[in-house]
Amino acid sequence: MPSFRTGAVVALLEERRGLQRCEVAFDDVAGPERAYVLTELTGPVAVGDEVVLNTTAVELGLGSGGWHLVHWNLSRRTWRSPGPGQTMKLRYTSLQADVGSAEELHAGAVAESDDLDGVPVVVCGLHSQLPCVAAAVKHARPDLRLGYIMTDGGGLALAGSDLVAATRSAGLVDVSVTAGHAFGGDHEALNVASALVVARKVAGAEVIVVAMGPGSAGTATRLGFTALEVAPALDAAEALGGRPIAAVRFSLADPRLRHQGVSHHSRTALALLSRARATIGVPRGPFEARLRRDLDASGVADRHRLVSVPDPGVPQLLAAHGLQVTSMGRGPEDDPGFYAVAGAAGTVAATVAP
Repeated sequence: MPSFRTGAVVALLEERRGLQRCEVAFDDVAGPERAYVLTELTGPVAVGDEVVLNTTAVELGLGSGGWHLVHWNLSRRTWRSPGPGQTMKLRYTSLQADVGSAEELHAGAVAESDDLDGVPVVVCGLHSQLPCVAAAVKHARPDLRLGYIMTDGGGLALAGSDLVAATRSAGLVDVSVTAGHAFGGDHEALNVASALVVARKVAGAEVIVVAMGPGSAGTATRLGFTALEVAPALDAAEALGGRPIAAVRFSLADPRLRHQGVSHHSRTALALLSRARATIGVPRGPFEARLRRDLDASGVADRHRLVSVPDPGVPQLLAAHGLQVTSMGRGPEDDPGFYAVAGAAGTVAATVAP
């Protein structure tokens, strides 16, 4: 069950569309603690405001980065920000909001549309794969318009992703669509299949990357992890006439046996549940033999198409854009295989894009 505390805003640290970061002081704590505000849901805060915070994740030591979340601003009695339509996200919660879906607002473009025109759709199991894929796509084909679909398998607020903000600023992501209960994209969609059509028909994407927001959840069980959503996303891409491409989760540095080499998240989604025949990029170089061996052993290679591509050099590409990307706390110098394999998916996408 959630934990809530009340404190006072003592400093504003950062502001961007949909997000504020601040420091909040509690009466019984020596120094201020960090919190962030999803302004699309609760409105902005100012120094001196008394706020109610959800402190649950920090108290449990979860991957929220040590930040509390502002639930309500007690310094105002009411707050209203009308949406553009009648579609609600976070339905039947105290934070349900009218976001106005692209299906409502662009009905003429998507009403009967179910064709992706053969565009490549790269499906990732981790949020941190997004900039790796995007950097490789733009390196190979700078002209391609790249659309990002954020699913609701992780964090729900697109504004809360520093990676999305950074990749947008760097010109690696051109447009965003938030699917399901994820919210805050340039366009809102009710599900991933519809988001794919919105990305293509409304946003004009020529390459689409699908990945959850930050905060992948897992339970060390066969099926209990959010990255299992990779399978139905690949299936939707193929059924709608796209070119499904799987960004494999790969690591030679993860201490957990189930995530060494090709992660069981990728093995399970691709070998057990995906009906689509996806393409998997295999970067030439030091990780190729292990990657192929794991894909063969798990049965993934029998069900999907492996394509050998040059290693795009993702760490150098990210550095050139001023991006610092970590995955599970590890950077390119700690786990270079992760970046090479994720980037290979982007290279494949650029190669097959119309």
